[in-house]
Amino acid sequence: MTASRTLFMYGLFFSSVAVLFWGMLPIALKLSTGFSDPITLTWLRFAVAALILGAWQWKRGKLQQFKGLTRRNWVYLLAAGSFLIVNYTCFVWSLRFLLPGSAQLSFQTAPIFLTLGGLFFLKDKINWQQCVCFALIALGILIFFHPVFEQTNQASIWLGFAIVQLSAAAWSMYALLQKSLFSRLDPSNILFAIYLYATFIMLPFTSPSSLLDMSTQDSMIALFCCINTLIAYGSFAQAMRYWQTVQVSASVALTPIAAFILTEICVANSWWSDSISSSHADYLSLLGMFIVIVSAIAIQLISVSMQRKGSAL
Repeated sequence: MTASRTLFMYGLFFSSVAVLFWGMLPIALKLSTGFSDPITLTWLRFAVAALILGAWQWKRGKLQQFKGLTRRNWVYLLAAGSFLIVNYTCFVWSLRFLLPGSAQLSFQTAPIFLTLGGLFFLKDKINWQQCVCFALIALGILIFFHPVFEQTNQASIWLGFAIVQLSAAAWSMYALLQKSLFSRLDPSNILFAIYLYATFIMLPFTSPSSLLDMSTQDSMIALFCCINTLIAYGSFAQAMRYWQTVQVSASVALTPIAAFILTEICVANSWWSDSISSSHADYLSLLGMFIVIVSAIAIQLISVSMQRKGSAL
């Protein structure tokens, strides 16, 4: 297996895992609303992830990498953590003005922000065919979520949309800063530092005592959210290591599709029927899903073709 094919397979595996676990997260977060507020649960996810990753990296002797960081590296690291906190909090804030489906739809500009950031800041290459595919992804997402536009006509929708765009832009900046640090830190150390930083920054705004009243089922849901954070963001970091941002962006665009499919699986099996309900997607929504999937696959095929041509030169 050639080196380029190996890198592609690694990127495909890690991006697929990230999309799968991010697709499961909305279901878990929906189930968590009965026992924890979003900020406290987010803090718990960061705290547990920091504890586990810190112990793992210490055991492997990898924490020594932090000694070699320059002041600029530390600034980038703290900035990445700050952007991730803004991403989480702004998305939660947007739900005061938008329905969850509308907020999820609005956030799908994040892969486009990430692609543009990779193009301008990391000098990634993107050709006109990939631009067309991204335009089709945006069109497919709009078609897929077309029932959402019929659910609300409130004037506050534009404020909610603006807040989500801030969240999406912050997430993209976090991802770009993380990628720029790969030459100095491995992905696990980057995430450990970000999680630890976020744990201390968010603590004053949380209510950890409310977590003491969780039932066994609530504890299992909270534990899954914590594990989800470790696996999803860890896989995303590895995907960014092996793939260009344009490829990862195309994969991330599949996240709402994964969330939709997993939700329908829950409904079909009557899992958590008191909390999880069907979105009742019509044929037009399914057409949008098809456009997104085909366009995302096309971007990967175009990227592989470009890499082969580059290797042949």
